[in-house]
Amino acid sequence: MSDLAKKKRPAVYADLLKLPEGAIGEIVDGELFVSPRPNPQHALAEAGVTEVLRGPFQSGKDGGPGGWWILPEPELHLGPDENDKIFVPDLAGWKKERLPKLPSESFISVVPDWICEILSPSNMRLDRTKKVPRYGELGVRHLWLVSPRDKTLEVLKLENGKWVLLGTHADDEKVRAEPFQAIEFDLRVLWE
Repeated sequence: MSDLAKKKRPAVYADLLKLPEGAIGEIVDGELFVSPRPNPQHALAEAGVTEVLRGPFQSGKDGGPGGWWILPEPELHLGPDENDKIFVPDLAGWKKERLPKLPSESFISVVPDWICEILSPSNMRLDRTKKVPRYGELGVRHLWLVSPRDKTLEVLKLENGKWVLLGTHADDEKVRAEPFQAIEFDLRVLWE
């Protein structure tokens, strides 16, 4: 068999639709990645970030500025070929000036302004080595990496096409993290 014949065909959206219920599928650079549902610590951190941001930044509550959409686990179809880049970040946010209305389709094709990935042993390698570089190439401006195991929040910003680490916060710190520095929050809400 020739090397050409051994190559796997690129994954397509139809492959995602065939996954069993509960599995999370993503296509990065034409390759299908399947992850299990998150463990409870992962889910707690995701819920904590949602709780901290949604009221002040989506609804303008608690003295927040509003003006954002904050969505858990949105399906993103990004890039010129929809079968090449299909992501499901743990959380994503769009300024409403860039995405005035949520689409009626089950996916969003506008690059988010902010993405948050909750790092778990099952997804850390994919998130750090595949997804983070692609997010930068696509023009996501802000990225948070949350590790429930290490109780850390890494805050990154895209500058001149490169990710710059703005800060790493841990344990029970109170933080103001870009692009949501208008409010301060206690990191304990992510782990306790």
